[in-house]
Amino acid sequence: MQDRHITEAFDRDLEAIQALIMKMGGMVEAAILDSAKALEERDEELARQVRENDKQIDRLEEQVNEECARVIALRGPVARDLRTILTVMKISANLERCGDYAKNLAKRTTVLVQMQPVDGSAKSIRRMAREVELMMKDALDAYIQRDAELAEDVRQRDAEVDQMYNALFREFLTHMMEDPRNITSCMHLHFIAKNIERMGDHVTAIAEQVIYLVTGVLPEDNRPKGDRTSFAAPGET
Repeated sequence: MQDRHITEAFDRDLEAIQALIMKMGGMVEAAILDSAKALEERDEELARQVRENDKQIDRLEEQVNEECARVIALRGPVARDLRTILTVMKISANLERCGDYAKNLAKRTTVLVQMQPVDGSAKSIRRMAREVELMMKDALDAYIQRDAELAEDVRQRDAEVDQMYNALFREFLTHMMEDPRNITSCMHLHFIAKNIERMGDHVTAIAEQVIYLVTGVLPEDNRPKGDRTSFAAPGET
């Protein structure tokens, strides 16, 4: 009877923590989309809202960590239950980092709206951000449903985000070579695209944590990566 009460109490605690995770995830998804929308539409007010909302995302991460620590201290979870708590903490950390990247995107938007727009770049960035947001939605769904196959699908899709980043990188180089006046804008846009690519990496980390939660084993194969921009050219070190 005592064991049953402990299990029921843990389940209630976990449901409350999962509710915080889903709220946090929803806010991060909105931040990703809104920051990209603010860039494309040159909307400084929306960019300001993204920056302001990041404070609430940070507070939610703190709350998740506090609740997880409380559950560990009071319930003494072991085996699968402990794995669940540790997974939740890592998911919240990755969500918080994605929120930071969205905030950084919004910060650069306030600078870029003062400059001449670079043709087509903001629309391409918004498509890339949308892909990352869809990956995040599926990763969180995979967590709630304990669906390792869906999580693996998210993991594989990170290569598509990398390819989109590579295409944007080449596009920005072309714009800078064609007109030196584009250099400053394209440098800001490149950092934005890199931030979104990094968001994709953090979403992939969430998917890997889901796989670990369900199977007890982290994926052993290397992540599929398509970002080649940081690799040295032949003959370089």
